[in-house]
Amino acid sequence: MTEVEWPPPRRTLLPDGRLHLQDGPIDLVIGIEGARPAVLEAREAAWQSLHGVLPALSRELAVLRAPLYGRMPNPNHPVAKRMVEAAWPHRMHFVTPMVAVAGAVAEHVLMAIIAVPGISLAHVNNGGDIALHLSPASTLRVGLIEDPARPEPSGLAVIRGGDAVRGIATSGWRGRSFSRGIADAVTVLAARAPEADAAATIIANTVDADHPAIQRARACDLDPDSDLKDLPVTVAVGELPEELVAAALDAGERSAENLLARGLILGACLRLHGRLRLVGAAGVLAAMEHAATS
Repeated sequence: MTEVEWPPPRRTLLPDGRLHLQDGPIDLVIGIEGARPAVLEAREAAWQSLHGVLPALSRELAVLRAPLYGRMPNPNHPVAKRMVEAAWPHRMHFVTPMVAVAGAVAEHVLMAIIAVPGISLAHVNNGGDIALHLSPASTLRVGLIEDPARPEPSGLAVIRGGDAVRGIATSGWRGRSFSRGIADAVTVLAARAPEADAAATIIANTVDADHPAIQRARACDLDPDSDLKDLPVTVAVGELPEELVAAALDAGERSAENLLARGLILGACLRLHGRLRLVGAAGVLAAMEHAATS
């Protein structure tokens, strides 16, 4: 996200009834269920809620790209506030509020949707970071993609209305954002999408090791606007010894267990070189494990 002139926001109704909204780097695919008049109203509410978000965040980039130290920042826009709140518990690491931008935007749009009476289920997917709304009787199946270059799901999460999960996010070196670790994918379940987004990045960063097959570059050399500046990020991971894969997953699992104990996540699925580790959220993650191994 840079301070540039973006083209006007665009909206498209997809053949399956989902709504596609795009504004610069913000790319949302939205599913809404309920009474038809409510669905039509909610689609318009989602569209209206997106207007002004990108310019507002651009005006606050100095704060949103700054590492969190000392006093908690107090930005103006609701999305920026969500970003800061989600990143703040992780400030013992190098972290900026940008770690939660996708999940925060998704939740912002979701809040506009569910303000419309009569919506039984809604999901806002911002590049794999998903904000959810489910009525008590609703169930949502979410396919999990390990490699964006291969869009077929490698796992499945089943979220029910009675579950506490309302946010899902995935991070890893193959994703659209930079990662300092070597995880193929870390999917996090949380009570809110911004928290899932931030935690997925933190955990994915800790699934790490040193080996000649791992290639890294400075973030600023890949993207001059990156909030990671000159920190090394992973650009390729080759074949690794089994013991190194296990050690990297051990480190990520410890990180996930810590966040689970602190109440910051509800569960996590860690993947590296065909290996799988599950933490927390037994019912949902059991479905993920079954899908991954069947």
